[in-house]
Amino acid sequence: MAGKIYTRTGDRGRTSLFDGKKILKSDKRVETYGTIDELNSAIGLAIAEISNVKFQISNKQKRNGLPLITDELEEIQNDLLEIGSSLAVSKTLPVDQLSSRPKEFEVLIDKLTSKLPPLNQFILPGGGKGGALLHVARTIARRAERRVVGLSKSEKIDPIVLVYLNRLSDLLFTMARFVNYKEKKREKIWRKK
Repeated sequence: MAGKIYTRTGDRGRTSLFDGKKILKSDKRVETYGTIDELNSAIGLAIAEISNVKFQISNKQKRNGLPLITDELEEIQNDLLEIGSSLAVSKTLPVDQLSSRPKEFEVLIDKLTSKLPPLNQFILPGGGKGGALLHVARTIARRAERRVVGLSKSEKIDPIVLVYLNRLSDLLFTMARFVNYKEKKREKIWRKK
C-alpha cells in the first residue's frame, strides 16, 4: 500500500474492486468482503485480550517453541485476508491455498475438546472477556458465511470459502470454551423456560 489512506473516490457511495471495477458500497460483494474484514478485526480484538495468557494447544513448534491460540488466530487473520482479497474482484478468485485448513481446524477442535468438560447443554456466550470476544467472532463468522451463501446465488464462489467459514465458527466456539476453561470462567447453561 502506498499513498494516502483517503482517496475521496468513495464519497458518493461507490467503491473500486481490486480489478478497478466500480460498484456501489451496498453491493452484496462489498457486504461480503466487508463482513470478512469485520470478522478479522473481531479476531484481532480477541487476540489483544488473550495475548498475555499462554494457551498451549498442540505439539507443533511455533514461536519460542510454544504453540499458542493467538498464533493460530493470527494465521486465521492471514487466511481471512486471502478470502477477502479473493472476493474483492469482479470474478471471485480461487483460494486453493486454504483447502487444507478446514481439516486442520477439525484436528484442533478435537484436540481442544478433549481437554474440556463434556458439553451436554447449550451454553450462554460469555465467560471471561477473552472467551466472550471469541464468541462474538464466532457469530460474525456465521454472518460472513451467510453473506457468502447470498453472494454465491449470483456469483461463482470457491466452495472452500464456505467450508472454511463453517469450520472456523466451530473452531472459534471451541476456542472460546477452552479460553474460559483455562481462565476458570464458568460456562453458564441456558435455562430453558
